[in-house]
Amino acid sequence: DIIRGKDLYLGYDKKDRAQRQKLEEKLQEIFDKIKKSNAKLTSLKDEEIREYWWEHNREKVWKALTCHAPQNAEYFRLTCSEEGSSAKNKCRCINFDVPTYFDYAPQFLR
Repeated sequence: DIIRGKDLYLGYDKKDRAQRQKLEEKLQEIFDKIKKSNAKLTSLKDEEIREYWWEHNREKVWKALTCHAPQNAEYFRLTCSEEGSSAKNKCRCINFDVPTYFDYAPQFLR
C-alpha cells in the first residue's frame, strides 16, 4: 500500500508524519530513477510508476513478507489464481503466485 500510494496510515503524531514524509520523498527518488533508466517510462505519471514498480516486484515483496511465516501458515479463504486454491505453506500459492486480490482490496477491508 505504501509503495502503491494507497496506504491509509498518515501518522499519529508529528514524528510519525515526518517519517511518512521522509519515506514518500525516498520513494519519489526511486521512482524518478526508474523513469530515467527506461525511456519508455518517462511519460508515466507518478501513480503509474508506482503501479509499474509494484507489478514487477510484488512477488519478491510477498516472498520477503512471508519468509519467516510458519511452514503450516495458510489463509482462511481461497486466494490463489489457479482454480481458487488456498495459499498454504507459508501463505504461498502452489505456483508461488502472490494471492490474487490482497494488494488490490481496499486497505480497510483487509
